[in-house]
Amino acid sequence: MPEVNLSVDIGGIILKNPVMTASGTFGFGTEFASIVDLNRLGGIIVKGLSLKPAAGNPPPRIVETPCGMLNAIGLENIGVEIFIREKLPLLASVSTPVFANIYGKSVDEYAEIAACLNDVEKIAGMEVNISCPNVTAGGVAFGVDPAMAASVVRAVKEKTSKPVIVKLSPNVTDVVVIAKSVEDAGADAVSLINTITGMVIDIEKRVPVLANITGGLSGPAIRPVAVRMVWQVARAVRIPVIGIGGIMCARDALEFIIAGATAVQVGTANFVNPRATMEIIDGIGLYLDAHGSSDIRELIGALNI
Repeated sequence: MPEVNLSVDIGGIILKNPVMTASGTFGFGTEFASIVDLNRLGGIIVKGLSLKPAAGNPPPRIVETPCGMLNAIGLENIGVEIFIREKLPLLASVSTPVFANIYGKSVDEYAEIAACLNDVEKIAGMEVNISCPNVTAGGVAFGVDPAMAASVVRAVKEKTSKPVIVKLSPNVTDVVVIAKSVEDAGADAVSLINTITGMVIDIEKRVPVLANITGGLSGPAIRPVAVRMVWQVARAVRIPVIGIGGIMCARDALEFIIAGATAVQVGTANFVNPRATMEIIDGIGLYLDAHGSSDIRELIGALNI
């Protein structure tokens, strides 16, 4: 590997490189330990956690689509307490910062989960998923309303001293408005995009393929949309932006970085190529070396318009 500086700063947490894993695509990290050197990753974001264990949606809940997949897992998880007790100790020897992805059905739930994690030393920070429905507001997702999004961030920030990343939904009219609202509420970084709502129909049975009817579209099909939104948000906020959406190789990751992302998350690629993150880290280093650059920060936001 060439001698280049790949380290970046996300809310005061120094990542050794800008390549993170996307929540829900990398388990709790240990599932990939025999394939990937977890210590080489920039950051590990674990599967989304709720206050109590959640069963998720009934099957079928995954379907392949052109250049991607739809999932309607429904955020099935073991709950924050079991995660802390049973899963997190397995990452004790890993030097890579571990971030907990959290979600709730009310502002109070988000705050309670943040409080549970605040004193857990191994957790470097939290990624707050605001694409979830607010049960007290008729099921409207927190992430589609600036005021609701801000209220979640303020509640979480009151309960934790750790850096807070807010994961933004693309299913909005103007993602910049949401990004600025969570920044004003105290977010230390934003990550985007979450999946785009989609649907697949079985034309023989004339029914939705997914039991949930709709699901979240991820994979290369959404990358151009994600790059555009990252570019828009990076120009509008002062906090770091983490790019997500269809990153399969180093070239894809570099698009996000040049558009303004300080770091990236690799998601669906992990299902196709479990070593994708390693190859992307190597590829970014080789790109910098080939272009006569010794520091990844020279590339962040280097887009020429």
